[in-house]
Amino acid sequence: MVMEIRLGDVVRLRKPHPCGSYEWRVVRLGADIGIKCCRCDHRVLLPRRKFEKSVKTFVSRGEEIPQTFAPDL
Repeated sequence: MVMEIRLGDVVRLRKPHPCGSYEWRVVRLGADIGIKCCRCDHRVLLPRRKFEKSVKTFVSRGEEIPQTFAPDL
C-alpha cells in the first residue's frame, strides 16, 4: 500500500541526522521524495521506497490539495 505523503508534512525518521534531529519536512514529491532537516536545513533526495521504510511517524501533516480530474471524453 502506498503511503499518503503531502508537501509540508513533518516526519520523524528512524535514525537521526548527524546534527541530532529526527524531524524532516517534505519539500518535493514524485518518484523521489525531497526532505529538509528541521534543525540544520540540509536537503536530501530519497527514493520513495527508502523514504517510506525510514518514516517512523508523522509529527504534523501538510495541507491536503484537492485533486481535479478532467471530464471523461
